[in-house]
Amino acid sequence: MPFMLFRKKTGSIICPSCGNLVGAQDQECWNCGRRNPGLWGFAPLLRRLGADLGFVSIVTWGCAALYAATLLFDPQRIGMNGLDILSPGSRSLLVFGASGAIPVFAYGRWWTVLSAAWLHGSLLHIFFNMMWVRQLAPATAELYGASRAVIIYTIASITGFLLSSSAGFFFAGTPLLRGAGFTLGASAPIFGLLGALVVYGRRGGSSHISNQAMTYAIILFVFGFIMPNIDNYAHLGGFLGGYAAAHLLNPMRPERISHLIAAIACIALTALSILASFLTAVTA
Repeated sequence: MPFMLFRKKTGSIICPSCGNLVGAQDQECWNCGRRNPGLWGFAPLLRRLGADLGFVSIVTWGCAALYAATLLFDPQRIGMNGLDILSPGSRSLLVFGASGAIPVFAYGRWWTVLSAAWLHGSLLHIFFNMMWVRQLAPATAELYGASRAVIIYTIASITGFLLSSSAGFFFAGTPLLRGAGFTLGASAPIFGLLGALVVYGRRGGSSHISNQAMTYAIILFVFGFIMPNIDNYAHLGGFLGGYAAAHLLNPMRPERISHLIAAIACIALTALSILASFLTAVTA
């Protein structure tokens, strides 16, 4: 079927921001003021992907594919001990974009603050992180809109791994304060989603949402002090980044076309960061 047949050029569609019917070619939603609510006629096609525009599936399958790639890249280094069952070797993780003080400051791989959120260190690691993504990302997309959820997720990844990498560099010799030499995982942006839910609850007057999200964040943060090899700097940075981004994006206002463009750019830059990590490593 030709691609253009997916466009709806006439009739009514549902505004992605407020859910009211608008004309397919309307320049602005009469109810919420969103510019070009028909998304150039592609709004019905995008809605088939779900409220999150397929972002949860992109994260889930993307992380799963990269996890498999890190295992296959160096199968002789796969770990099989205890909680680290099916853990990729450190070289594989570095090649595909692990972040931390060593990659960022020693090797100059600054883009890994984007790629590291899509890598995982064991089967249990990816299982629990994807479970949280599937629970929190749809809720965030429903409250903020899919595009702003993607932006929040990406910013939280950057702030989380930047804080952890910086702490690993500046506090390397301080036992209680040192960050991570190597770090990865979706938990940094997951904390960003929690921060965004806290913002929504406070600005929207829903104490239940903000209290529940804050409770989850505190429990997971405390859990990080109990379990070994948990990067609490990344969690804290992710939460702060998601909280700040959610404030700037203002969930009380409708999404704009610029948010969609920014979300596409976030996904593209993340893919490029993974590609840059791989190419830099294999051509060195």
